[in-house]
Amino acid sequence: MSNQTTVTEFLLQGFSDVRELQILHFVVFLLIYLAALMGNLLITMVVALNHHLHTPMYFFLVNLSILDLGSIFVTIPKSMANSLMNTKVISYPGCVAQVFLFSLFTAADLALLTIMAYDRYVAICQPLHYERVMNRRACVQMAASAWITSIVYSALHTGNTFRLPFCQSNVINQFFCEIPQILKLTCSDSYLSEVGLLVFSVFLSLNCFLFIIVSYVQIFKTVVRIPSEQGRHKAFSTCLPHLIVVSLLLCTGFFEYMKPTSSSASGLDLMVALLYSVVPPMMNPIIYSMRNKEIKAALKKLIVWKLFTNKKMSIIDPWL
Repeated sequence: MSNQTTVTEFLLQGFSDVRELQILHFVVFLLIYLAALMGNLLITMVVALNHHLHTPMYFFLVNLSILDLGSIFVTIPKSMANSLMNTKVISYPGCVAQVFLFSLFTAADLALLTIMAYDRYVAICQPLHYERVMNRRACVQMAASAWITSIVYSALHTGNTFRLPFCQSNVINQFFCEIPQILKLTCSDSYLSEVGLLVFSVFLSLNCFLFIIVSYVQIFKTVVRIPSEQGRHKAFSTCLPHLIVVSLLLCTGFFEYMKPTSSSASGLDLMVALLYSVVPPMMNPIIYSMRNKEIKAALKKLIVWKLFTNKKMSIIDPWL
């Protein structure tokens, strides 16, 4: 066994050592970062300012936007800074914080998507009981439960990972600190920890996935019995964005954790990590906005109000 050493920092392998490609990586990540930031902030602002959108579905959507903002803040800025400054270093505390926060936001994301499936089930299958079941107190309790459970989940996995001694290379074959990649650097037998992490995560994800599937089976049974074509279209339009978001998160996440691990950097590892860590926070606002007439109408109203206010101020004060 190799001699144990004290690790004070890690090296993130990233996408390339070629300077031109590092600049390209910085520009692409900057565009993704700005798109995710603008999209999620817009959804949060639109829902907050429009009292017609103060419903359980949009309350959970705002929570999802906050989680997406947190997730994008954790992974992208450090990778962008490393590419711009031509470095790979991340401190030990920084890596611990990155693992904890990313695990927290990902777990809370999945929990919240499960709650949103239940919300759609009650709204479509039990509309007469919707206001009683999904009242404000129940919504706050469900959202708080998702956050608290995710904090505990993340703390357990982060502690379980960083309690192990490191005596291998400190190079992480990823563009951010990720638990499966970090476990490869430990000199103790990390097999049980890795299997325990995998089994627990898959068990949790499968339970959420099965709950979502059962909810949507009941939803589709109810929707096909709606006599009005317009009613069926409206019901499907509120469910489709949620299904796309769930599929994007779970498919890429399952592929990342179920595929065979490799000891060296792999383009496939980087691309899959990019798909499940960076793409969803950017795509979620677009997916929910494209098929949602209420969001579109509220966004248009906000833009018109802003333009009208600026025009009115310009008339009052010609210096503006």
